[in-house]
Amino acid sequence: MQEITVEELLVKGYGNLIDVRSPGEFARESIPGAVNIPLFSDPERAQVGTMYKREGQAAAQWLGMQIVSPKMDALMQAIRQRAEEQGEPPTIFCWRGGMRSRAMATFATFAGLRVRRLQGGYRAYRQHVLETIEPYELQVPVYLLHGMTGVGKTELLTRLEEKGLPVIDLERMAGHRGSVFGHIGKGKPANQKMFDARLFETLHKYKDAPFFVMEAESKRIGNAILPSFLMHAKEQAVHILLTAPLEVRVQRIYDEYVTPYSWRSDFAEKVELAYSSIARRMPTEQAALLREALRVKDYRSAIASLLVYYYDPRYENKQSDYVKEIQYQLEVTDLNDTAMQIQSLIEKGQSIR
Repeated sequence: MQEITVEELLVKGYGNLIDVRSPGEFARESIPGAVNIPLFSDPERAQVGTMYKREGQAAAQWLGMQIVSPKMDALMQAIRQRAEEQGEPPTIFCWRGGMRSRAMATFATFAGLRVRRLQGGYRAYRQHVLETIEPYELQVPVYLLHGMTGVGKTELLTRLEEKGLPVIDLERMAGHRGSVFGHIGKGKPANQKMFDARLFETLHKYKDAPFFVMEAESKRIGNAILPSFLMHAKEQAVHILLTAPLEVRVQRIYDEYVTPYSWRSDFAEKVELAYSSIARRMPTEQAALLREALRVKDYRSAIASLLVYYYDPRYENKQSDYVKEIQYQLEVTDLNDTAMQIQSLIEKGQSIR
C-alpha cells in the first residue's frame, strides 16, 4: 500500500477517494467526490465504541474483527469495482488515518489490489482546508450577479460554468437555495465543514483563474457562513444587475420549484409550512390572499404575490446596503443569450485590465 499526504493528494489530483467511515460520519462531512464503503455500519461502530470504553482497545479490536470478517469479500469486491470504474488505484481514508483505513488498505493489499492510504485521514484534510481558507485573499476580479428572485442567476452560473468560466456557486456548495421554499426537493443543507471543503475544492480547481463569477449572497447561506475573503470580494466586485419581467420570473420559479415536485404527496404540506414561516412578514391582506392561492393550488398567483410583496422589497433593501454602483445591467429573457452577453463583457473587461 502507498501512503500519501493531503498535499500529495491535491498536487497529483488523485480522484478515486473511498471513505471507509460509517454512513453517518460520511453524511456529516467528507472529502468532496469521495464514495462511502464503510467498514462498520452506524450501529456496529457504536457497538465497537462501547466495547472500547468498557473493556479496552484489545477487546474492541477483536469485536471489530468478528463484525468485519463475514463481509470482507463484499468490501473487497466494492473496492475492486471502484478501481476498475475509475481506472485509478483508490485512496482510502477514515477519520484520522487510524485503524479503519489501515485495516481496509491492508486487506486490499493482501487481496492483490493497488490502493493508497491517506495519512491523517479526513482530519488532516479538514485542517488543510482551514489553513487555506482562513487567510485566503482573492487577488483577481470578481464579477457579481445581482437580481431579484427568479431572474435566473443560478441557471446562468450553470451555463457560464459549462462554457468553462471559473464560477463560485455558493448555493450549490451550501446545498441551499435562497427562498424559503428552497428546501423542497433537496436534501439537508451542507454543514460548515462540507461548505468549506467544496469552496476549497473550487479554489484549488481554479487556482490560476484570472477572475471569478459568483452570485450576490448574504453572509449566511443555509447552515454555512461565508469566509471574510468572500465578503470583501463582494464589496470590491464588478456588479452586474440582471432583470426580467414579472411573468418571466414567475414562470422560471414555477418550472424550478413546482413542476418537478408537485406530484409528491407531501408537496402541498411543505409549501404550507414554508409559507407559515414568512406570513407574519407580509401585509395582512396579501398574506390572506396568498394562503387562499396555496389552498386552491394556484401556484403561479402565489409566486407572483410572494415576489411583489415579500422578496422584491427585501432584495431592494439588502442591495442598497453594500452596492454603490452597478457597472452593467442586462435583461434576462433568454438564458443562453444572457450567458453569452456576460461572457462577452467579462472578456472585454479582462482585456482592458
